[in-house]
Amino acid sequence: MTVVRAAITQVAWTGDKESMIAKHEELARQAAADGVQIIGFQELFYGPYFGAVQDQKYYQYVETIPGPTVERFQALARELHLVIVLPIYEVENEGEYYNTAAVIDADGTLLGKYRKHHIPNLPAFWEKFYFRPGNAGYPVFQTAVGRVGVYICYDRHFPEGWRELGLGNAQIVFNPSATKPGLSNRLWELEQPAAAAANQYFVAANNRIGQEVEEFGEDAPHFYGSSYFVDPRGNFVGEIASQDKEEIVIRDLDLDVLTQVRNDWQFYRDRRPDSYAKVTLP
Repeated sequence: MTVVRAAITQVAWTGDKESMIAKHEELARQAAADGVQIIGFQELFYGPYFGAVQDQKYYQYVETIPGPTVERFQALARELHLVIVLPIYEVENEGEYYNTAAVIDADGTLLGKYRKHHIPNLPAFWEKFYFRPGNAGYPVFQTAVGRVGVYICYDRHFPEGWRELGLGNAQIVFNPSATKPGLSNRLWELEQPAAAAANQYFVAANNRIGQEVEEFGEDAPHFYGSSYFVDPRGNFVGEIASQDKEEIVIRDLDLDVLTQVRNDWQFYRDRRPDSYAKVTLP
């Protein structure tokens, strides 16, 4: 049996970047002390969720990959022997910014990055003001604990990317998010379990907590946590996290289940890409 101990975090905005980075370093240390082998942080982990407004001052949160924060967590990953999924605000060229997650292996190697493909633009989620759509495909990273993919927040509403990760032979897909009550609540319960079952891998879905009132005022989104893991049959692995408390959600994932599920259902044998004529049309 191949069991991977995995973790995701849900954290409230502390008010400044350095304290957020330090908090996540400590959470990674706590997780590693509990035997965790891979950890994923929430979307844009070191900043506020600035998509709540349209303000150029938040461009100051961009960093290169590699860059100071990635390199800091590469050193931590090497020290703790911990795979880290690290969502940051990436700058490629001046004025060319992406919502990105770097993937760092347990020896500190930067394996690569995933750029969020689907960018929302609606009240309290003005992301097109900040991000270009991802343009680097749907990579699956061979890590020390297995094959890992990433899909970020609003991406989860689009089944095509989930399937791309499955075709890339992902075993665990991390979906870091910043999600508020309203239209998303029922979808949060449904989409990741459905994607895990349809594509036959584990999904780690984490959300922020709290309301960033001091940053954005009373109209700031109120993030409801409820982070969870789901298995390749669409079942929750353990309990769903709280809606309002900082947590490290730790679960043991039996990767041998993947083979059994795929043998039972054979979705990849029976799919018919030759018949899906409209899926890739603009």
